[in-house]
This record gives sequence, structure tokens and C-alpha cells, in this order.
Amino acid sequence: MTSTPDTSVTQEQQPWEPALSVRQVLGLERVLAGQPEVVAGAHRLDRPVRWVHVAEAADVGVMLSGGEMVLTTGVLLAGDEDKQGEYIRSLDRAEAAAVVLGLGRAFPAPPDVMRRAAERCGLPMVVLHRPFPFAELTEEVQSRLLRRKFAAVSLSEAVRTELTGLITAGAPVQRLLDEVARHGGCPVVVTNLAHRVLATAGERPAVDDVLRDWERIARQAGAGTADGWIRAELTCRGERWGRLVLCGYRGDRAAGRLLAERAAEALVLHRMLGGDGTHTGGPGGSWDSWEEQAARSLLTDLVSGAVPARQLLPRARAAGLPVNRRVFVPLVVREHDTARLDRVLRLLGLSGIAAGIADDRVAVLLSLAPDQDAKALTAHFAARLRSEPDAAHTVVAAADARTDWAGVPAGLREARHVADAVADSPAALELPPVVRLCDVHLRGLVRLLRDDPHVQSFAERELNGLLRSPDQDLLGVLRTYLATGRNKSRTAQLHHVSRPALYRRLEAIQGRLGVDLDDFEQAASVHIALLAHDAQQG
Repeated sequence: MTSTPDTSVTQEQQPWEPALSVRQVLGLERVLAGQPEVVAGAHRLDRPVRWVHVAEAADVGVMLSGGEMVLTTGVLLAGDEDKQGEYIRSLDRAEAAAVVLGLGRAFPAPPDVMRRAAERCGLPMVVLHRPFPFAELTEEVQSRLLRRKFAAVSLSEAVRTELTGLITAGAPVQRLLDEVARHGGCPVVVTNLAHRVLATAGERPAVDDVLRDWERIARQAGAGTADGWIRAELTCRGERWGRLVLCGYRGDRAAGRLLAERAAEALVLHRMLGGDGTHTGGPGGSWDSWEEQAARSLLTDLVSGAVPARQLLPRARAAGLPVNRRVFVPLVVREHDTARLDRVLRLLGLSGIAAGIADDRVAVLLSLAPDQDAKALTAHFAARLRSEPDAAHTVVAAADARTDWAGVPAGLREARHVADAVADSPAALELPPVVRLCDVHLRGLVRLLRDDPHVQSFAERELNGLLRSPDQDLLGVLRTYLATGRNKSRTAQLHHVSRPALYRRLEAIQGRLGVDLDDFEQAASVHIALLAHDAQQG
């Protein structure tokens, strides 16, 4: 039998219990028949009612455990103001939810002593102006509480079964969170202990509203002052490493707390099993991959342009990236190890996020203060990166700094184009640590234009004879010949053929293309077409 991961929930670590509020009880049809009137503690009507108890004794508090709505006729209190005051104080000490007094022979009107004592204690006091059988109220409330408890337990087990099934099937964390958001009908946010958002789920507009003011909201949720916000601590083997927050949950609070608990358990279990590529660098693995996924999602959306930049600003801020009055430097690095780039950023004290956006491309977005030298810091970052083991020839593709967040997507795309352009450049090893669009010349221009239909048509037309040829080695020979500046000796050497054999292949290439490669203009045209073809294939 699998042990349940150690999770904990806020709200003073109380065990969950379904409850009705005092206000909800007073709104029940049976209670309304008794003509209830709130005579004290009206500001505390949202207190939860855990149970209903009928009691007349002055020392009633010793029989309570907290959260009860106490019903009384006051028959043992009539004529003794000391007992009346002590009755209310006893209820307050026992943390009763409210007291309901049925008016009648004992008290034809609300007793001032009890009313004033309840007001001082902040204890809701309600009087019933018409005779009312307490048994009906007790039956009504208890049955509703039991139904809520059954519904909450059913929800808990249904969610646990569903999430466990998803984990068993190898579903990613996002799939789990989507299900939690569906059950809760509200946004779900997962953060690390520094309140940095690692993952979200729910309707996108609602999530964006939450993230737009995340710092303030996170503080309120942590203090338990935000209505409908339920936080579950994510804990594994005694180590707390994250939080899950139901943001603005509008259902029964007990059910919400159960939902948060079940979600937290599922996330802990998912992490323990190494889901989503988490590695076991400590108790239960590490959140590094989650932080990278959050950064990857943000950077991918920025690069793609599918989501307007202004809509991504709350996500960037919630992910811990400084965005107010900043200068942004978009970079793309040919690198497989994102952790290496994160480490260099930390070593240099630079604010930024990094994430892989392709198999061997990592996007980096630096966030600098306006008075910082963007070019110098970018060069320093690249130089420090090259000092890492096995990174002596790492090239950082950079776009010009952006002073406006709206320009970041175009900057990232430009940096990616530069990285693509130098990827297969014959002179890649001789490139400086930082390469910009002006450094990649014709190859960079072709990369930028590779999706243009006219360029694609040009490449197909120029290379048609070779593209249809069954001998695809000819295309490779042409690529090497042009890249070496039409150096026949070097081309023969690289392809391990004799010069006469190379001459025959070049003649075959010229015959299939209908060009003279000794003519500079025709050779240049074929070279551009080949660059465009390679860019499109890449």
C-alpha cells in the first residue's frame, strides 16, 4: 500500500470539516418561519457552524468543543443577570459560533445584559420572535452538514482517484492542474517558497487577473485574509518546497480545503515519481524543471507571438522577472544545458530567465536597470559562459536591447534567427562570443527571409535539377564547393575524392542546374538559393 505524501493545509492546520455559516443557517426556510432577528454580533455572521446544540445551563461552555450554534429558551437564566452574562461569556470562551434565544415566557424581549455581553464578545446573538421547535432546526442543520460531509468525502475520493489515474498514466503536471482547476471552478497557482509562480491552470483571463497583482494577492493568501483563497503547503519528507493555491474558490470551504489537499498530495506523488523530468537532487527531487517549464512556456509564447506581449507581462512578473522600468536583452544560445546558463546568471548577479526553446537552443531574456550597459553585460555573460567546461566555442546570439516590453518578442525572434544563421556557418568556430544580425551578413538575411514565399519559390526554381536528382550527394558537394569559396582542392579533400572525380561531379551539377559555376553571378545565385533551401529545411 502506497503511503500518502506528507502535505499540510493552512487555516491553522485544523482538520477539515464541512460547515454552514451563521448567515446561511439564518436563511434556511424553517428558521425564517421563526422570524429571526440578529441583536448582537452582526459583523460575525460568516462564522462557520459545525454543529447545533441545545443547552440551558449557565456553564454551557464546558459541554462545547467550538463551532456550535447554541439554542436556548433561557428558562434557567431568567431573573439572574449574573447568570445571563456568564452564559454568554462561557459560550465565547468555548468559541461557539452563535447563540439563538427563543423568546417566550422566560424572555418576552431580548435581554439587555445578554445582548450587551454578546456585542462585547463579538458573539452573534439571534432571537426568534415566533415559537419555533428547536428539534426542527437541529434536524435541518445536522442533515445539511451530513450531506455536505458526504459530498466533500465523495469529491475527495473522486479527485484522488482521478489524479492518481493520471499520474499512473504518465500525465504531465499541467494535466493534473487542469483537472484541479476544473473541479474547483477557479484558477490554480503553484509557487515556490519565494512566491515565484511555477505553474497555473484555469481559464486564461481569470489566471491573468490573478497574476496581474500576484505579489499583493500572495501575501493576503498567506495571511489567510483573502476570501475564497485556499493554500496547501507542498511538503515531502519533512521538507516544505512549494505551495498550491486555489484562487477565489467559491464553493464550500471544507470541500475546497479537501480539493487543495488532494491536489497537493498528487503533486507531491508526481514529484516523488520523477514526473516531468524532475531529478532527484534532494528529498523528493527538485523544482528546477518546473521553474524551467514556467520560463519555457513564457519564452515560447513570446517568441511565437501567439499571445500579445502585454498579456504575457503578468506572467513574467509572477515568474520573478523584473519588468518595471527595465531594459530587456533577448539572447539565444546554442546549448543543451539550461542549468549552466542559470548558474552563470546567478554568478554574475544578472536578473533574467532562461529556457530551452528547441533541441539545442536556449533563449535567455535579461532584465537590466536603465543605467546598466547592456552590451558590456551581454559580452561579460558570453565570456563567462565560454569559461565553463566544454563551452569554449559557445556563441551567444543577441538582439539589440529593448526599452519597451512590447519589443521583446521581435527581439527574441531576431536572436533566434541569428543563432540559426551561425549554426551551420563554416566559420562558426571563429565567431566572437556575441553575434548580432550585422555579423551574419547574407546568411542572416536569408534566414530572416526563409519563410517568404518568393524566396522559397526562388530556391526551388534554382535548385530544381538537383532536388529531383536521385544522387543527393551532389547537393552536398555543391554546398561544400560554394562554402569554401569554390576551392576545388579543398572540396575534393573534404569529400575524400580525387580532383578528376570532383570535376566530373561539378560537371554533373552544372548540367542538372543549367548554370556555369565559374560565372560569379550564376554561382552567387545558386549559393543564395542553397542557403535559402537549407534555412527552410532547418
